[in-house]
Amino acid sequence: MSIVVQDISKNFGDFQAVDHVSLEVASDSLVALLGPSGSGKSTLLRIMAGLELPDHGQVWIENEDATLRSVQDRQIGFVFQHYALFKHLTIRQNIGFGLNIRKVSKSQTKEKVDELLELIQLKGLGDRYPSQLSGGQRQRVALARALAAQPKTLLLDEPFGALDAKVRKELRTWLRNLHDQVHVTTIFVTHDQEEAMEVADRVVIMNKGKVEQVGTPSEIYDNPASEFVMRFIGETNIISSARRHFPHLGIEDHQQVFLRPHDLAIKSEPEETFTPATVNYAFNLGWEGQAELVLPDSQKLIVKLERDQFDQLGLRPKQEVYVKPLKTKVFSDVA
Repeated sequence: MSIVVQDISKNFGDFQAVDHVSLEVASDSLVALLGPSGSGKSTLLRIMAGLELPDHGQVWIENEDATLRSVQDRQIGFVFQHYALFKHLTIRQNIGFGLNIRKVSKSQTKEKVDELLELIQLKGLGDRYPSQLSGGQRQRVALARALAAQPKTLLLDEPFGALDAKVRKELRTWLRNLHDQVHVTTIFVTHDQEEAMEVADRVVIMNKGKVEQVGTPSEIYDNPASEFVMRFIGETNIISSARRHFPHLGIEDHQQVFLRPHDLAIKSEPEETFTPATVNYAFNLGWEGQAELVLPDSQKLIVKLERDQFDQLGLRPKQEVYVKPLKTKVFSDVA
């Protein structure tokens, strides 16, 4: 089911949570709304769900205006950060709760719940209570409960935010696999960049109530549309007065150059277009090496190298090396 938000705005008192946002979500896609706290991502998700009314703009679902349509009429499943399971009901009863409310027959409910228990890999645990499950298992139950009513769209608000790092990572893979099985249009909110980049087909970067960029994870990382996106997604080096160090780049004196730690070449001997730098520290990460370099004017650069190259250079503190940017970005906007 496709969703289109058209020129949506939402204020809470003097605070503008969403500022004239337009966005298209294709049917069967898996989309992440990514941004810092207060960027408007959760408010936008709640407007899509019908839990909040916009002050301005429209929500279209399958080419029909659904702006004033109730939550129930939108055929949307919603999962919150905190599982909100019924503590006094078993896992089986929690999953089937919505079906019972809709007066679905007992046999159909049992069949659907059995199917979902297998889907979320909790077959055989249906008679347990939420308190008897781990946090990751409870969140899978919450997702199964949302899927029980066969929604056409699944909206997740920081679904793994309350879990520890190891469980979060496990559930990312599980969510990606789940989506590939059920093919439900899925939109999830997160402030975790790695989570968005690992799971989503497309990522929507939000900042101060506006959309900064929409694209695939690789498009967002390799071709950030703004200084904010460059800083927010992945590690970034920023060089001021870069013309002094790297005149071959052909940039203006006042411009800052942005580049990723992987986009630096290092030599152990002088070479044309390379500038000298001193190794401040270097360490082996196992799969790659990382070093901090200091330019002649004391600016610092983080560089990451493939393990073979790192070992070959033998980087050590106070060693003099020569460095050159391979791929840079210059922005005219101010973050």
